[in-house]
Amino acid sequence: MTTTAPTAVNARAIALAHHAGRALLEDVLVRHGATFHQSVTLRAVVAAGGSIGRDELVGDVRGSLKTDASVVHGAIEELTAAELLEEDPAQAARMRLTDAGRELYDSTSAESARIAARLYAGIPAEDLVTAGRVLALVTERANAELAGG
Repeated sequence: MTTTAPTAVNARAIALAHHAGRALLEDVLVRHGATFHQSVTLRAVVAAGGSIGRDELVGDVRGSLKTDASVVHGAIEELTAAELLEEDPAQAARMRLTDAGRELYDSTSAESARIAARLYAGIPAEDLVTAGRVLALVTERANAELAGG
């Protein structure tokens, strides 16, 4: 394994790590016939307990991906057409996971967890906590700027 010389965290280092990890995730998703946007959308529904209001889902995914609502609506429609999400029959304004959606989420999550375990193997817990704290602060500041504050 080749390692690079230590350097201070900066936007490029964060972007390189993100894109490398995302490429690995995209490989998993492609094998399952899913896209990154669909995966993030399914994750939001799972995090909400398997059912979530459509507007809340759009807001959650927009906040995560920093994308236009039309992109999220497109992912929701694709997931619905693939019978991975469905309107809640009791409340049409809510979307819920189907059994097939849960299966897809569970299998892609398990595969991505194995990848993450390999990527983070051997990194001291204290370093991961520090990196997490720094990234949370950078995210908070970027979100504040995006919100105009």
